[in-house]
Amino acid sequence: MADTFPFDLRALEIFLAVCDAGTMAQAARRLGLTQPAISQAVAEMERRMGIALFDRSARPLALTAAGGALRQRASALLSEARQIAPLLREAEHARLPLLRAGLVDSLSRVLMAPLAQALGEKAEQVSLLSGLTASHAGALLTRQLDLLVGADELEEIEGLERWPLLAEPYVLLMPAHLPRPQRAADLEELARQVPLVRFSARSKTGIEVERHLRRLRLDLPRPLEFDTPFGVTASVAAGGRFAITTPLCLIEAGLALDGLACWPLPGPGLTRHLTLIARRQELGRLPRDVADFCRARLAVEIPTIQALVGEKLAAEFRVEG
Repeated sequence: MADTFPFDLRALEIFLAVCDAGTMAQAARRLGLTQPAISQAVAEMERRMGIALFDRSARPLALTAAGGALRQRASALLSEARQIAPLLREAEHARLPLLRAGLVDSLSRVLMAPLAQALGEKAEQVSLLSGLTASHAGALLTRQLDLLVGADELEEIEGLERWPLLAEPYVLLMPAHLPRPQRAADLEELARQVPLVRFSARSKTGIEVERHLRRLRLDLPRPLEFDTPFGVTASVAAGGRFAITTPLCLIEAGLALDGLACWPLPGPGLTRHLTLIARRQELGRLPRDVADFCRARLAVEIPTIQALVGEKLAAEFRVEG
């Protein structure tokens, strides 16, 4: 493989400088090199190609027939090569023809519109879909999406780059007139008074809540479940139910929480992490830039979260990265 190309672009540049200058000494002065370096570069090209490029008996140096043929093609080749860097710099700032992103539904109200505008500055056409992380993950892996903002880092999948966005606590949303559960076991007593509204096991949020309940060795009745934050929150707001949810899910529901209280989960805490994911090294800096934008936009929601769940719980809402 080492002899596939008998010269590199720098060697061609030296060869052309000698052609234009007429002597190796003059070419050395033009290029800021020593004459031995010029002579060695030309001799190495001739050795690797097995043919003389210059007639050294002539003064000034004359090209052989092979050298003349190389000069014609070398000029065009170097001209093309010099255009590569400007083209790459232009491409770095060019807009993509199409950019497709999936957004976990609990971020729709907070991120959908501003993210669409931000992506519109980077692509001629933008497709922004809201839904469950699991469905978006499949679309990303089958190249139907370019970016994913979701609640699953897809750690078991290779070939992806991941940009952490935030961590938020799971909270207890329940009727305000009922006593606050102080211990994990108190959730059983709460479930006897009012049923637990669950997130569907189709959602990453639902899976994490169920796993947490199993760790606490709690087997609570499951009379009702939804796969959207609005469904869960609306059911609790209608009265006589409670839920384990997150601040962003509450914002997404967009409902008044009159008569409801938000408390920390009793027992061990539970945190939800949101991450931006893209296929590795396919979009340059774009995933990093989009992640920075999402973090900045999510940080704006902290006062709203404080109003919903209180300052203590809101302090556990952390923009990451």
